Amino acid sequence: MLAFLPLFLRVPLAALLIALNTVLHTTPLFVVALLKWLLPIPAFRRGCNHVLVGLAESWIAVNSGLFAVFTRTTFHVEGLEGLQKDGHYLVLSNHQSWVDIPVLQKVFNRRIPFLRFFLKSQLIWVPLLGLAWWALDFPFMKRYTKSQLAKNPQLAGQDIAATRRACEKFRDMPVSVMNFVEGTRFTVDKHARQSSPYTHLLKPKAGGVAFVLDAMGQALHSVVDVTLVYPGGKPTLLDLMANRVPAVRVHVRQRAIPAEFLTGDYENDRAFRARFQQWMNAVWTDKDAELARQLAAAGSD
Repeated sequence: MLAFLPLFLRVPLAALLIALNTVLHTTPLFVVALLKWLLPIPAFRRGCNHVLVGLAESWIAVNSGLFAVFTRTTFHVEGLEGLQKDGHYLVLSNHQSWVDIPVLQKVFNRRIPFLRFFLKSQLIWVPLLGLAWWALDFPFMKRYTKSQLAKNPQLAGQDIAATRRACEKFRDMPVSVMNFVEGTRFTVDKHARQSSPYTHLLKPKAGGVAFVLDAMGQALHSVVDVTLVYPGGKPTLLDLMANRVPAVRVHVRQRAIPAEFLTGDYENDRAFRARFQQWMNAVWTDKDAELARQLAAAGSD
């Protein structure tokens, strides 16, 4: 609708409206989060959780509407059939850009339970959003370098323990736990340094997936396997607001979780770890082929 505006007007106006939308939604969210913290009554807290998620879903819906108003980006989405708003899902996706997050939010908002991402601990300091993510029970992970672990061996395993603590909160509520399995955004340099066997993907990091399955066990219904494709090239958030992302293709596939992976010791059982990694590698081989198929389909449009 407003994609005709010149770039020097469109981008600042879009950014201003997104910022205003964030302030308008996070203000009541902080009030509800404070009440939830002050009154540790289980029934009251459950009610607060519903309000918090409703505010977050409204924020996402408005942001998605703004992107539709300011851009001509077209979305090709496949595979949403059968997903449930009250399900318990582990959502796995490839990771190419920060644009992945608003795309995933747009595609899944109010179709499955609210997406909760594993975030680096430093992101809690992002103005407004950091506190909002904390209030919404996003799991914050503190990663340690090899040198830090060498100096302080007691830090080993703390990230795993944090994963388990975060997932325990989700066992008794509808949830979609989101994991970018590659652990970082795809670049050609990273692909080359890894000697990745996949054409379009980095190697999957299976450990985080295994720990979520271990922590949540039978509470999960299935894996929601998402393949994100940008036929025009890997975009930035500025590219999105500047209307330089002509199309986004999203393929969704539900996968049953093999029963043997719901109970197992990924950290200490070498045979179990090998089987789990083999399964994840097979999922990633399928994803690489799907990404190639989507690129070919985009080229024939």
